[in-house]
Amino acid sequence: MTSSPTPPPAPSGPPASHRPLRRLTARGRDEMHRVASPLELFFDLCFVVAIAQAGAQLVHAMAEGHAGEGILNYAMIFFAIWWAWMNFTWFASAYDNDDALYRVVTLVQIAGVLVLAAGVSRAFEEHEFLVVWLGYLIMRLAMSAQWLRVARSSRGGERTMALRYAGGVLLCLVGWLGLVVLPEGARPWVFLVMAPLEMAVPLFAEKAHATSWHPHHIAERYGLFTIIVLGETIAAATIAVKSGVDENEALGDLLPIAAGGLLIIFAAWWIYFVVPIHGHLRSNRQSFLWGYGHYLIFASAAAIGAGLEVAVEQAVGKAHISTLAASAAVTLPTALFLLTVWALHSRFYKVGIAQQLVLPSTALLVIVCTFLGDWAVFAAGLVSALAVATGTTLTARMSARERGASGSSGEHATTPAA
Repeated sequence: MTSSPTPPPAPSGPPASHRPLRRLTARGRDEMHRVASPLELFFDLCFVVAIAQAGAQLVHAMAEGHAGEGILNYAMIFFAIWWAWMNFTWFASAYDNDDALYRVVTLVQIAGVLVLAAGVSRAFEEHEFLVVWLGYLIMRLAMSAQWLRVARSSRGGERTMALRYAGGVLLCLVGWLGLVVLPEGARPWVFLVMAPLEMAVPLFAEKAHATSWHPHHIAERYGLFTIIVLGETIAAATIAVKSGVDENEALGDLLPIAAGGLLIIFAAWWIYFVVPIHGHLRSNRQSFLWGYGHYLIFASAAAIGAGLEVAVEQAVGKAHISTLAASAAVTLPTALFLLTVWALHSRFYKVGIAQQLVLPSTALLVIVCTFLGDWAVFAAGLVSALAVATGTTLTARMSARERGASGSSGEHATTPAA
């Protein structure tokens, strides 16, 4: 996942042996029909529990007028969740042998994220990070154990890489202890120091030997997690709207927010998945930037749901913030999502200035929608939907021109819509 050289060919195909304990050796990048396993899907679903807890606390902080503090805590908690998920995902793409010990250690990681989720509310409300750190400790010790298994089963550069991963994970755990033992004012600085150090571990570990991650598998895993996060966003917004209608009978006030939010989420799904991104993941440098950049995609997608909840609470008089602030809680993460997807996905497949400008222009217009008062969310939803329509139209026109240029050969444009 770094800029290190391409690894030597690894054995192709899934593990053939069905023994309960097997050597943890690299899988090949050329495996056919590589898809997410049931254990990986279960892993993702359990992580969404922690994301939902972080989102709920962000809603509470913003509704009470503590947006700055809430966003900072959300960024710190979400980083811990995302980083543990991402490390497991790339490791599993390269080394998943699906033996009994691998499954048990993965289940331990799931237990760790559930412990972390249990501590989210205390981290937000009381600035107490002990439970969060204990959950992270469980997850990262399990990850380090997996790397030690790899080291035991390998030699040379691969063994050195695995030992570097294991050592880097353990050293960073010590650094994160600063969130527990240092004064409250120093904790943001702990995050600002430790987050880059965590992200430097793969760069250091894979300096001489890269892991044999599978491009199509990685793209699928990220896509599945995006779907799960967007699904959680829809669920949170639906519950908020239902609660507002049941308690305040304010359907007329909430309908524009619900409709706009749904359009935003539908457009987010369309825009993310219109690009077959696995074709772009050809080198470790590209995958490094793409994988790390998804912190912003995942965090902003989850924050859209939190923003919709805040907008609902403000509309029914339960949030102590202005309409402008409530609107910004939706429009700003939406704009961030659009810009990040464009930077990581879409721009590599756009042809011409018109196609390149669709998503950046949409992000700017979504921000402008912030100032439209009670109709801000609905307007942002319409703008997002129009971005999809515009992208689809531009692609259709290009396809028609290419068909005309190629005569009756039947060739079609491959440029994606939106």
